[in-house]
Amino acid sequence: MAKATPKSDKKSTGRKSAAPVPPEIDAGVLDTLYQTITARRGTDPALSHSARLLSRGTRKIAQKFGEEAVECLIEAVAGNKRELIGESADVLYHLLVMWVDAGVQPEDVWSELRRREAMSGVAEKASRPKENV
Repeated sequence: MAKATPKSDKKSTGRKSAAPVPPEIDAGVLDTLYQTITARRGTDPALSHSARLLSRGTRKIAQKFGEEAVECLIEAVAGNKRELIGESADVLYHLLVMWVDAGVQPEDVWSELRRREAMSGVAEKASRPKENV
């Protein structure tokens, strides 16, 4: 995935700013987190939150993901950017736990995103199979 561009550590005057510049971050952090969660599967639930979640089964994992998603939505609607960032991290973590539980590989999701990137959102949605309701 694309890497985020770090902010410059210099002000327009050419002097270094007082605020430290964070190291470059890229979306590979999600792949690393996925690998960590996978490695924790089957380990002692008393020592690992990921192991505890995975040991509780799909229903509990999905429930936790849903709870975190709702908390994320609440912060977004409230306009609480800082809290939205934290809740977003929780949502991503719990989504990855759900992927590990379901046997979904990140590469499969990244491939699907790349496929969709090649078409407009309207065309992509129209290409999905229709549900019978």
